[in-house]
Amino acid sequence: MEISIDEFKKVEIRVGEVLSAEPVEGSDKLLKLRVGFGDHERQVLSGIAKFFPDPAQLVGKRVPFVTNLASRMMMGLESQAMILATDSTGSPQAGEAPQLFLFETKAAPGSLVR
Repeated sequence: MEISIDEFKKVEIRVGEVLSAEPVEGSDKLLKLRVGFGDHERQVLSGIAKFFPDPAQLVGKRVPFVTNLASRMMMGLESQAMILATDSTGSPQAGEAPQLFLFETKAAPGSLVR
């Protein structure tokens, strides 16, 4: 589905720094992230647990998040943004397990992605 540039301009993407990361109790898919956006923090739930068996390796990473999505409840917890990442499930090399790739940056938390 195509969207217009005006529709795309409505999406707010900001750099967030992962301050903490932990598994969500009762889920084998979700991680609960505490993310700093410069002047505030948010809780973000993401189905990336299988890619990060040690969630602590996410702490300190600065990656883009969609920050103007409506909040969503998952497993009784509120997710207040969405992490942007890509995976190799569409075209993994023969015998290679799918991987998740974060769009890491050194930009300051809260920076707007344009």
